[in-house]
Amino acid sequence: MKAWQIYRKVDLAHEREPLRMAELPTPKPGANQVLIKVACCGVCHTELDEIEGRTPPPRYPVVPGHQVIGVVEQTGASVTQHKVGDRVGVAWIYSSCGKCSYCKGGLENLCPEFRATGRDADGGYAEYLVIPESSAAPIPGRFSNEQAAPLLCAGAIGYRSLKLAGLQAGQTLGLTGFGASAHLVIKMARHLFPDSPLIAFARNEEEQSFARSLGAGWAGSTTDMPPSKADAIIDTTPAWAPAIAALKHLKPGGRLVINAIRKEGGDKSALLNLDYADHLWMEKEIKSVANITLADVREFLELAGQVPILPTVETYPFDKANEALLDLKLKRVRGAKVLIVR
Repeated sequence: MKAWQIYRKVDLAHEREPLRMAELPTPKPGANQVLIKVACCGVCHTELDEIEGRTPPPRYPVVPGHQVIGVVEQTGASVTQHKVGDRVGVAWIYSSCGKCSYCKGGLENLCPEFRATGRDADGGYAEYLVIPESSAAPIPGRFSNEQAAPLLCAGAIGYRSLKLAGLQAGQTLGLTGFGASAHLVIKMARHLFPDSPLIAFARNEEEQSFARSLGAGWAGSTTDMPPSKADAIIDTTPAWAPAIAALKHLKPGGRLVINAIRKEGGDKSALLNLDYADHLWMEKEIKSVANITLADVREFLELAGQVPILPTVETYPFDKANEALLDLKLKRVRGAKVLIVR
């Protein structure tokens, strides 16, 4: 099978082809695994974190990609949840131990043995993928493959972020950054909290206009002052500066939820601007989002099918994987990017 691989740590400021195409054996499923024939795979900022070393894979080379849509091609001898021909999706969670207190409490995202698709195990930038059967989720029929792919990470992690925000009806929600995850969060928020004002902080007028078109009552940069402060803000950026600025825009008792697996190190100087009185006093909170649970994926897919939540998608052919990643790195973002495998 054909597959793209991360073969070493790469600085994308200088390297324009971080992935290499390889011809690999088609994997075979174990007893509790399914083999998926990949149709498409979403392109995520986490791939940039893997390539540039902020969340490096434990081995090289590795096939990236964790927003995978495909069809079950073969099942292991003990598989009971899926059959050949089922359309399924694969998200960031590849596996966990299933035995620790976190796993038993439905928090397998915190398991010490958590393994991520496309980082700790080969992912979806390939023609085929093997995954534990429990980590493959059925996809609602109303979504095309391309629409469904971003739901598995940008959507599911956005859903977890919104849960962790603790927003109540009528309270104001803010979003910093307006890419793949944030544009799905705002659609969720409009459905779940129809009376809650929505504000968006984005770096350019195009993203601000996009946010307003999706229901934000106000949109500006993080240095602008919104008409009112927020009860909760979800930060979807890879940088520190927007997160620090967001704290100033919280009401007393407000919560900042940081929806990022890592923050880029280049702007750590922004942390020097953290002022206790302006940013943290009055019982403000900071909550990080660590991975996602299997329940997050399934609950969000059900919610997305009911609303429905339809992502704005830009597609790339399979041979343009490097181009898609560079476009994401250079902030050419409107909605979500999806790599069409077949």
